[in-house]
Amino acid sequence: MNINWFPGHMKKAMDQMKQQLKLIDIIIELIDARNPISSRNPMLSEIAPEKPRVVVITKSDLADEKTTALWEQWFRNEGNKTIRIDPRQRSQINSLIKVTNDAAKELFEKRKDKGWSSQRLRLMIIGVPNVGKSTLINMLAGKKSANVGNKPGVTKGQQWIKVGNEYDLLDTPGVLWHKFSEDWMGYNLAFTGAIKDDILDRETLALKLIEELLFEYSNNLEDRYKIEITIDDKPIDVMEKIASKRGFVSKGGMVDYNKTANVVLDEFRKGLFGGISLEKPGQYD
Repeated sequence: MNINWFPGHMKKAMDQMKQQLKLIDIIIELIDARNPISSRNPMLSEIAPEKPRVVVITKSDLADEKTTALWEQWFRNEGNKTIRIDPRQRSQINSLIKVTNDAAKELFEKRKDKGWSSQRLRLMIIGVPNVGKSTLINMLAGKKSANVGNKPGVTKGQQWIKVGNEYDLLDTPGVLWHKFSEDWMGYNLAFTGAIKDDILDRETLALKLIEELLFEYSNNLEDRYKIEITIDDKPIDVMEKIASKRGFVSKGGMVDYNKTANVVLDEFRKGLFGGISLEKPGQYD
């Protein structure tokens, strides 16, 4: 299955982001802890290579804790200001503010040298669809300034949001890019809900997810669905076992693969399998 989703509104949003960059002091880049590489937009480094950037790892409650810690260190080793947060926790938002101000120290010094009195920062919040941008912005602003949803495409346009006397935030729609360099990137984005399900074959996608989980997280599947997975089981065998446990097999023995696929994908996205990381540092070097 070839996965590609770059509708016209995303191209328009990317063009608008390029135009706004000259107004931006710091970029806040949100990435998903479950798939940190595939949830990074490679076009960002092309259009804003010199802009100070803070990498924010979201959804760590859905990922493997040890792997997320490795990713946090990996990004720091790459020279990025990096922080892992749950946008719903106010104390962690304060930590993000501290890291952002730290990233702005050089900028503050330049303003001081020029005699500027303003220390107000203009921040651009970016990330793939469904990575948690709106939740973060609402916590920073202390009010519901952006729509929140668990489906890609909730934020439709760019908007400036004032945060006290310190920041102006530019919220941007979740944007992907026109072509994924590797198939696994498209799959991992689809698994985590960054790509609209409407354009996907959910049965094929669920089978691919099961295939990926069998390498390292078969115990998670066994625990969640109370099934036994053997070394010879293929993804379709596991799906049929799940269907049997959930009552998705008719009296005539017909398996409802569509309903089973929906359950597998939805429960994975909700974190009901436990903490799972789809990517690890060095895995694709």
